[in-house]
Amino acid sequence: MRNLLNFLIKYNYWFLFVFLEVISFVLLFRFNYYQQSVFFTSANVVSGKVYEVSGGITSYFHLKTVNEGLLDRNMLLEQQISNLEKVLKDHKLDSTSINSIRGISDNSYQIFKAHVINNSLNQADNYITLDQGSAEGIRPEMGVVDGNGVVGIVYKTSPDYSLVISVLNSKSSISCKIVGSEYFGYLKWEHGDSRYAYLRDLPRHAEFNLGDTVVTSGYSTVFPEGVMVGTVDDMSDSNDGLSYLLKIKLATDFGKLSDVRVIARSGREEQKELEKSVAN
Repeated sequence: MRNLLNFLIKYNYWFLFVFLEVISFVLLFRFNYYQQSVFFTSANVVSGKVYEVSGGITSYFHLKTVNEGLLDRNMLLEQQISNLEKVLKDHKLDSTSINSIRGISDNSYQIFKAHVINNSLNQADNYITLDQGSAEGIRPEMGVVDGNGVVGIVYKTSPDYSLVISVLNSKSSISCKIVGSEYFGYLKWEHGDSRYAYLRDLPRHAEFNLGDTVVTSGYSTVFPEGVMVGTVDDMSDSNDGLSYLLKIKLATDFGKLSDVRVIARSGREEQKELEKSVAN
């Protein structure tokens, strides 16, 4: 207490000076209209900048929620487009019938949200670790996608984590087709550039153009039909000369994976059991 009093006594002239300055500014801006208008204009500019910065910070911290919503919406729209294309191809429908089939996909699969906690790009066999596992309903052989396209297939699970075979893995083989064509092949990655993979076994009589879109074919229990894979970047002949080998620019940027969705197709177990019974 004594030190505080000594401090106040020692610097009393400074405190008096500051106090008088405050009083003078109050009187100046209170009773002079010009200075008052300048003060309020400057105050509005400063407060506007403060609100702008604080608003930007708040928006930044809400980006995760916004991105998750956009990812869910993109997946829903892709599936709806795929269903519309499939039905329109088989039937000539009016707009009323088209609108009535927009909800076809709602019961065809389940979607589980997950976040990438580990990822590799430069190995021959790359894997991705997710922060959700069997406790959340995720099982092996479920498809994994992000907002851009196919990511991989669930390989193993623990109660709290899942290990995914990335598209960038020598064991990965995904049935794909070119949009507008019923011919399909298998997507394989060759160790190297993480932006590209190769579509193999596409028949020689299949028609396509550079830049065409490649999607999942739906000929498996893993991915539904029409999930984005990439675009045709280049073409060549396979080693045996009986099929095409297409270089595909992948839609997914594996260097920026964050939020993903795990797809569980309904009826997949029944289909697998039926196919297994024939194989045995």
